[in-house]
Amino acid sequence: MKLKTLPPTLREDKRYLAFEVLSSQDLSRDELIFMIWDACLKFHGECETSKFRLWLNRSWNLTSKNDSNQLSHWKGILQCSRGYEEKVRGALCLLTYYNQKRIVFHTLGIAGTISSLIKKFIKPVPKID
Repeated sequence: MKLKTLPPTLREDKRYLAFEVLSSQDLSRDELIFMIWDACLKFHGECETSKFRLWLNRSWNLTSKNDSNQLSHWKGILQCSRGYEEKVRGALCLLTYYNQKRIVFHTLGIAGTISSLIKKFIKPVPKID
């Protein structure tokens, strides 16, 4: 017997956050995920963080191999439940250090779909005047 999927009207709404992370040393994708979860858990606790339904959808490592200053540069898309965007942003802005690595976390923007988020914040098209 096949399970029935929920119709769209009964599913929870999602919001997507575009972010950028700069680090003084190299970061892996797993460290990035753990860092996001750790920040939310420390600031809001387990009960509140479980309502966020956080999920790292996409991430891009933009660190150039020829760069001599050793900065790690990531961009990504974080999914969360509708209504909790500001709480997630608040927890993420408190990230300054992770495993003795200096971290700068920027939230680039929030959107309702991944495609609009990429168009607006991740890969902006240059304006032609």
